[in-house]
Amino acid sequence: MTHVSPGHLVPLHTGWTVQAVSQVGQPLPHQAPRMPLAATVPGTVHQDLLQQGLIPDPYLGLNELEVQWVGNTAWRYTLDFKPTPDQLAAPHLDLCLDGLDTLCTVALNGQVILRSDNMFVPWRVDVRGHIRPGTNTLTLHFDPVLPHGHALEAEHGRRAVWNGDASRVYVRKAQYHYGWDWGPTLLTVGPWQDIRLHAYAARLDGVRTALTVSDTLDHATLTVDVTAAGTLEADDLVVVELRAPDGRVAARTSMPAQSAHTTLDVPSPELWWPRTYGAQRLYTATMTLERGRTVLEHVERRLGARHLRLAQEPVAGESGTSFTFVVNGVPVFAGGVNWIPEDLLLNRVTPAQYRDRLEQAADGNMVMIRVWGGGIYEPDTFYDSCDDLGLLVWQDFLFGCGMYPAHPPFLDSVRREAEAAVTRLRHHASVVLWCGNNEDYQIAESVGASGPGGDTSKFDALAIYEHLLPEVVLALNPEVPYWPGSPSGGVASHDHTVGDKHTWEVWHVNMAPHRDYGLYEGRFVSEFGLQSPSSMYNIATYSRPEDRHAHSRVFEHHNKAKDPQGRPDGQRRLAVYHSDAFHPAATFEDYVYQTRLVQAEAMVSAYRAYRGRWGQDGARGVSGALVWQLNDCWPATSWAIIDSSGLPKPAYHSIKRELAPLAVQARRSGDTLSAWVVSSELQDHVLEVRLDVYRLGGEQVMAHHFTVRAAANAVTLLDLAAMSVPADQVAFLRLFTADHELSRAALWPEPLKHHEVPDPVLWVRLDGRRLSIETTRPARGVWIEAAALRPSDNHLDLLPGERVIVTLSGDIDPTDICVRAVGGGVVCADAVGGGTGAPRLT
Repeated sequence: MTHVSPGHLVPLHTGWTVQAVSQVGQPLPHQAPRMPLAATVPGTVHQDLLQQGLIPDPYLGLNELEVQWVGNTAWRYTLDFKPTPDQLAAPHLDLCLDGLDTLCTVALNGQVILRSDNMFVPWRVDVRGHIRPGTNTLTLHFDPVLPHGHALEAEHGRRAVWNGDASRVYVRKAQYHYGWDWGPTLLTVGPWQDIRLHAYAARLDGVRTALTVSDTLDHATLTVDVTAAGTLEADDLVVVELRAPDGRVAARTSMPAQSAHTTLDVPSPELWWPRTYGAQRLYTATMTLERGRTVLEHVERRLGARHLRLAQEPVAGESGTSFTFVVNGVPVFAGGVNWIPEDLLLNRVTPAQYRDRLEQAADGNMVMIRVWGGGIYEPDTFYDSCDDLGLLVWQDFLFGCGMYPAHPPFLDSVRREAEAAVTRLRHHASVVLWCGNNEDYQIAESVGASGPGGDTSKFDALAIYEHLLPEVVLALNPEVPYWPGSPSGGVASHDHTVGDKHTWEVWHVNMAPHRDYGLYEGRFVSEFGLQSPSSMYNIATYSRPEDRHAHSRVFEHHNKAKDPQGRPDGQRRLAVYHSDAFHPAATFEDYVYQTRLVQAEAMVSAYRAYRGRWGQDGARGVSGALVWQLNDCWPATSWAIIDSSGLPKPAYHSIKRELAPLAVQARRSGDTLSAWVVSSELQDHVLEVRLDVYRLGGEQVMAHHFTVRAAANAVTLLDLAAMSVPADQVAFLRLFTADHELSRAALWPEPLKHHEVPDPVLWVRLDGRRLSIETTRPARGVWIEAAALRPSDNHLDLLPGERVIVTLSGDIDPTDICVRAVGGGVVCADAVGGGTGAPRLT
């Protein structure tokens, strides 16, 4: 968290209007309003038009197609305001524009004071010579990005891209706004960040606070560098204070504002740890610019004391090197997720929504969040939450799936953008990697411009990824490592022995079976995934009842997956993976349930393959696995594991189990089982393993218990060589400490479509918010659908006779609950009082 005292920093957020503007030689679109509208600042035109009922919701049905005119129209924002006498009397008066989306000409009283073409660059403009007493008029004229991008494309040449209009690579706008393979095309326009007027005598222009920890972890140093701006006086001071996590003052000093550099010693620091590895202790540093007894400005930041290293070391018995994040001397298996923006209308995303989504990731035993390079540098509240929750942040710079240019004006803009992003985010303990781009090395290889046999002279963006960006990080945030691109590191981007890898052999490329994830590993697997629909509740938010079948136009429109030629292919690929596991679904509800179960099984396969290769010190075969993707930006069928309503999919619960601090994992080959315990605990544990085997009808055929010493922060193999489990039986492996179950792995016959899975006969009872579920036979994939509520646990594999109690997140009518399982065990309100053996909800 960064807190800056407001002083004379006054928001200019009320009283704005916005109006469509004719472009030279072009009439206004017939849909465009002819009169000025009340405008929301910060905000976007789409947001205002939607709120005032002038466009349909672009997320419903096919409405996306009806609103494209908005992004192809010029818009002018206007504000009349009166500066106060104090503002007019101040020695310095600046207009601060924290984010303009995207091509904006700013004029004050008819005089142009700024032209901006980068959505991610904040601006500060001295307006002392332009402002006047009385009414002043501020205008922001936004031009559409497509004509501008096409003009640059005509000048510099068309470039290869995956996703969106190819001209996007010339425009520094959030790339996903051009449309992606999981989201719609909405070319937003407007002042999407704060606009403020700052009157001051002197201010803190740049503040660097680096809390570094010694290799021995017994000492930390706070380095503070401050640049002051304005009119300084000889006696101006910067007072620096560091408060410990418990609030006591740990260190304090002052220094002349003209040469503000100091270091403070912090003996025996309280360390900040990734989640599950320790506590998230946060210090508070304050920097105060004082003139006598007057406080001119006050900056407050929370800092974590942590030692960070990206280890690329030999892997015993294998070629290549590891790719392991080491925090406070401890190697961390970075299990986690990729993050995309939560919405296309970014101003609708509240701090509470950010916190909620990140808490879901943390509750899902995830350790790392990768902020993907086609979105935005997220707001401070995002990184504050990651600091609080112990979520490591892999931060991409904002280049994705394209051959970006490197002509001088573009490089200048990129440098300004990168410096702003690094300066704003560098104090966060959670930020552990800066990465140059997403898949740009891959696309360069695909056109013969890089990689084996490639012509690197055609890959001019290397000037960005291998020169400009590392220079910025080294200068401004040398405590955090830089990585040129994801994936990269070896002789080519698909090298599985060096650096990070995107594993899309499953789903994309050759559509390999998800059980084969282990064949496509990397030292750090930073992307992989498989699609599924959102929840039935979420589907109902964007569709009519007649649209709710697997191949309706609306349902397919909300799946943006495409083949390399840009043709929709998501439903076709989903059908292949569905048919690998199930017979054709009898109903749309069955289809949704079954395809979501397939995604969940794919995640089990992937995380067992990758976390099972964590190994031990000196033999870290795979050091991280980040699923594509955590969240959705609109209601859709996608790779997300949490839909846009905030409802976890079955895959979320599968990943949560596979990333438990102590987890038993297993796989089967014919009648043979192999299993292991993987630990992220920092001490050994003696645990009990229980193996129970059942026929699908419920008869138990084996029960075997034994103990194991699970090695700290390592994988411990289990000896099951003497155990033979017929391929048509179900094996449950469970891990216990005392009588408390820590983890379970259920191995079912594969594929299930080749086996007669009987109805498990579920008995379900709702008592307030407590839902109890009991099964007669082995139950596969027990899923609780409870409208917009989130059960405390879900997607359950249950033993015969087992009873579980799940807590719902709110009150609900029993008619809004449906519980499903493989084999036809569907428990809904209309099942009450059914025939013999019918499932019941009471």
